[in-house]
Amino acid sequence: MESRNTDYKSIPGWGMDADPENEPTYPMKHYTGDDHNRINYEREPQQPKTVEILQSIERPAITRVFGTSTPPKGLSGMIRRWAFTHSEDRYRHWIPLILADRINVWEGIIEDIKGGHFPNIIAERGMKADLKYNKMGLLKKVLAVAAVTAVVVATVNNKKK
Repeated sequence: MESRNTDYKSIPGWGMDADPENEPTYPMKHYTGDDHNRINYEREPQQPKTVEILQSIERPAITRVFGTSTPPKGLSGMIRRWAFTHSEDRYRHWIPLILADRINVWEGIIEDIKGGHFPNIIAERGMKADLKYNKMGLLKKVLAVAAVTAVVVATVNNKKK
């Protein structure tokens, strides 16, 4: 490659933010002098790891603070662990995470039923409001679920024969 000696000052707008006297946010910003000290901040202490934390392969360490309310477990956890073995710029990372979220919902419902609490799915899914304000939408959902259920039942019955 050939090195070019380019005069960047000839480019319109080049370095417009380099001059502290020409601050583009002047009318709104009240300069306190601390703006240039932000690289010298004191980092917060690391949150202790009390549950399994899934970490991107593209980051050297976990973030200082992270969520611990739903650690990975069950089938959804296995899918999440697999997804985190792939780069964040791939569908192999994001699509399995979306699938794991959907599976986690069903795992939660099964846990509730095992614990003796049957969830009120009609209220939680907003079906009363759909019945009142979106009857056609609710009908489409019910028909779609019925069609998928019929296909699954027919497939299972055909495999038994």
